[in-house]
Amino acid sequence: MLSRVCSAAVNGIEAYPVEVEVNVGFGDTLVIIVGLPDAAVKESRDRVSTALTNSGYKFPMGRSTINLAPADVKKEGPSFDLPIAIGMLAASEQLETDQLDQFVIVGELALTGAVRSCRGVLPVALRARADGKAGLLVPVENAAEAAVVAGLQVIPVQNLREAAQFLEGKIKIAPVRVDTDSLFDAPPEDDLDFAEVKGQESVKRALEIAAAGGHNILLIGPPGTGKSMLAKRLGTILPPLTLAEALETTQIHSIVGLLKPGQALVTRRPFRAPHHTASDAGLLGGNVNPTPGEISLAHHGVLFLDELPEFKRSVLETLRQPLEEGVVTISRAAGTMTFPSQFMLVAAMNPTPDGQMPGESGNSPREIRNYLGRISGPLMDRIDLHVEVPPVKFREISGEQTGESSARIRGRVMAARRRQNQRFAHRPKITCNARLGPKELKEYCALESATRELLLMAMTELNFSARAYDRIVKVARTIADLADAGDISGEHISEAIQYRSLDRQLWG
Repeated sequence: MLSRVCSAAVNGIEAYPVEVEVNVGFGDTLVIIVGLPDAAVKESRDRVSTALTNSGYKFPMGRSTINLAPADVKKEGPSFDLPIAIGMLAASEQLETDQLDQFVIVGELALTGAVRSCRGVLPVALRARADGKAGLLVPVENAAEAAVVAGLQVIPVQNLREAAQFLEGKIKIAPVRVDTDSLFDAPPEDDLDFAEVKGQESVKRALEIAAAGGHNILLIGPPGTGKSMLAKRLGTILPPLTLAEALETTQIHSIVGLLKPGQALVTRRPFRAPHHTASDAGLLGGNVNPTPGEISLAHHGVLFLDELPEFKRSVLETLRQPLEEGVVTISRAAGTMTFPSQFMLVAAMNPTPDGQMPGESGNSPREIRNYLGRISGPLMDRIDLHVEVPPVKFREISGEQTGESSARIRGRVMAARRRQNQRFAHRPKITCNARLGPKELKEYCALESATRELLLMAMTELNFSARAYDRIVKVARTIADLADAGDISGEHISEAIQYRSLDRQLWG
């Protein structure tokens, strides 16, 4: 007898439907899986056969052929265990139901018949809703993750027998529902706050501008000046994720397997800090079948690269496309994948190899140039703000006075973002000033003649590149938004120019 069960698999960050066809025939007892299964899928026949027996069912005698359609796309992972088991029960007439075409089924089976969690359930739920399915049978640990998709019944199952009895109508299982609003109201797990950072007011101002406009920023200064401490607190002043942003971010984390059991959504902006020994594949994504890397895991959040010159130059150069376009395209023998990667780059570095300022360093000018030369000019141009982080004075460290709180700074940042949202209301792809293209730059960042002359003089005197011009104007637009000013003035341009003073043509 032949049965068909609806399932799904993930390709990139999107899911596609997979039809699990099971035919139980005559002959010697044998299970054959076709449809380009990988090793984990092939091994499912052993897990399924043992799980069926331990769940009180009979393993079908005779030749069983399992086809995973479409047959020309490689299938990966153990998430087909549960649909294969359900298909074998239906094909051997141990399960009678008319609901197999209404539900999408995913889940890994333990040898006991228990259903274990699997990756990529959120993309599968979105695919099921798009295909008009009534619901989704998922492991209990993944139920909350799938339930954030409105208009879909999410049925949590603990074991194979429970799943079969639900499909037969012998038991009822209440669908899982999630209040997404309450998820965003949950307090943060950490207690980081800018109030804990003493001194460094100019750096805090630069970070506020970066957060308000979504700009990339480079912190440069000797060890012990608080670069990492400041970077880790940037997330506390960023605007909260919208539901659409949270869904995109959660999809990526779900595919990689970073969601905790029972976690429904990623509600805080990610903060990723890979080590400087990270490879191209670790940063961009890759492997034989392309999977998201650190820059995609930082989507809608912060990518912090500490000790920037210590990263391999080839690794840093791969950041140029994602920084410019907000996506990363990876080509491998298995195919080409495009992953979203709209992140804020926060980088930190020492000014010289020995960590001292150029005038105080024991390194020669040539050694300093070689050290800074590890970061290419085109990459440096894509970083909007270059900020010097000086040593903190003793009286600032020992004083009782605390800095401004993250909540207060965040209020100004969110007010500036609201102005940007109103300005770009008819351009949904532009979410902040940092995403302005050349055409939008002319439309929204027009300069008066006196302001333009000031900028032209600075460009000539400081030998900035053409790309630096665009960055200065974008930062000036953000400074104006923080000041609730409609037009960009010379004061805003002047402040923006000072954040390019560490450009590699000048430093050292």
